[in-house]
Amino acid sequence: MNAALVDGIAKAVLYEGYMLYPYRPSAVKNRHRFNFGVVYPRSYGEAQGGSDAWAMQTECLLLGNAETQCMVRVRFLRLVTRSIGASLAPSSEPSSVAAFEDVERLEVNGKTFQPWQEAVEEVIEVTEFNLSALAAQPMQWPFRLPAKQDREAIQDEGGLIVGIILREKAGVTGIIELAADRVTEGVFKLTTRISNTSRIEMGTVSRDEALARSLVAAHTILEVRDGEFVSLVDPPEAYREFAKACQNVGTWPVLVGEESQRDTMLSSPIILYDYPQIAPESPGDLFDGAEIDEILSLRIMTMTEEEKREMRESDERARQILERTETLPEEQLMRLHGALRGPRTVKGETT
Repeated sequence: MNAALVDGIAKAVLYEGYMLYPYRPSAVKNRHRFNFGVVYPRSYGEAQGGSDAWAMQTECLLLGNAETQCMVRVRFLRLVTRSIGASLAPSSEPSSVAAFEDVERLEVNGKTFQPWQEAVEEVIEVTEFNLSALAAQPMQWPFRLPAKQDREAIQDEGGLIVGIILREKAGVTGIIELAADRVTEGVFKLTTRISNTSRIEMGTVSRDEALARSLVAAHTILEVRDGEFVSLVDPPEAYREFAKACQNVGTWPVLVGEESQRDTMLSSPIILYDYPQIAPESPGDLFDGAEIDEILSLRIMTMTEEEKREMRESDERARQILERTETLPEEQLMRLHGALRGPRTVKGETT
């Protein structure tokens, strides 16, 4: 497995839609974020009539034997609610500043502080397991991520604490269920089901509150030793009917890594092809679906100073995009202006 290549593709999936152009909280498209690969708490999903999924299922084919070992990793974003408090009695002593009121905007030392949904990466690794043993006995892997709260002081030029940044992570619990079925000699169907069991009080729960206890941009990375995966996008004729019987819910499994390698599969919440690649001329993440680096880079460069300021101060990842774009060398920008890819031969076509 080419770990760097697989990780690059997985990260692109992880942050797909994290923040869209024009990369500012005031933009309408960024007020309703995180639409890819969301696994909501079960009670919330059921209350929505099934329109918001509380489980994700991957089924894929695997060629193996008694020695075949498998590894499963579930990756997702966990949301961090960032709120801003203004001090009711500014002080230079942190211990004496206790009273704050929530505000939508706080201006201090020429900087703007405002509420936002940040995100951190989470990985749940299931212990390595034997494929034949799993076929005899399914396995469950519960996980629990505890709630956490952090405070960061906002000081004015005189050193007085005039506000706070409060970051809160809600607790998230879930379970990963694994099963293997021997569909014929040497061929197994591997099932990975992710369920969100987080408790949430129903009633007037908002989508943002549900998202705080959700798995966002969830995807699964499956690896195998002494075996190989079968492409579900273009399965060999001998396995075509078995591939059709695989039921994938909210996800799309594809082979990843170097072309022709079959030891790693990425089950993605967005549709990909086998062996997806990141364009080598791309200078970095832009988070925008079907992104066209040149257009987005040029659009960023045309922003007003006030728009750039909002982008810079709203989110650390947005700030990195802005700084990278503003310092992009002209020769690298020119590389984005069209690229000719080598044609791929499609099965059944003559060249």
